[in-house]
Amino acid sequence: MLLNMAKLNHAFQKRLRPWTPLLLRVIVGYGFMAHGYAKLSRGPEQFISIVTAIGIPMPHLMGWATIIVQLLGGLCVLLGAWVILWSIPMAAILIVAAVTVHWPNGFSSIKLQSVIDGRAQFGQPGYETDLLYLICIAVLVAGGAGPYAVDNMIARKMDHRGSADLLKTS
Repeated sequence: MLLNMAKLNHAFQKRLRPWTPLLLRVIVGYGFMAHGYAKLSRGPEQFISIVTAIGIPMPHLMGWATIIVQLLGGLCVLLGAWVILWSIPMAAILIVAAVTVHWPNGFSSIKLQSVIDGRAQFGQPGYETDLLYLICIAVLVAGGAGPYAVDNMIARKMDHRGSADLLKTS
């Protein structure tokens, strides 16, 4: 019985394995893009004033850099393009946010304060979500963006062309 369950589990995981990086890319990429879009739609000046208030050097430059990394980096991660390259500035944004904004609020990202008129009221989030994003990015860097990533599709095309070129010269 246990051996059959182990075999079933292995077969199930083997079938799902190619899809797992895609799931991580979708949530990380979309999450970053949503946060970048929110900063852009509320007015970049509002975000830049927050960056200034928390003491980040060159707040105008760093504010715009954050927005651009969140939008373009999020899109690239979503597509599986240049994930390793984009992971560095994305991780930097998460570390800065965790230390400067969320650390004083503790670990938990969900802090139920009260319920008013049947609606939950939450306090300021902690650094939990930043850590979750960091771990997802680390897994994508260490394990790869998966077979359904733009980078892998380009690499397969290049490998195929390289093989064709080798056959021509032989």
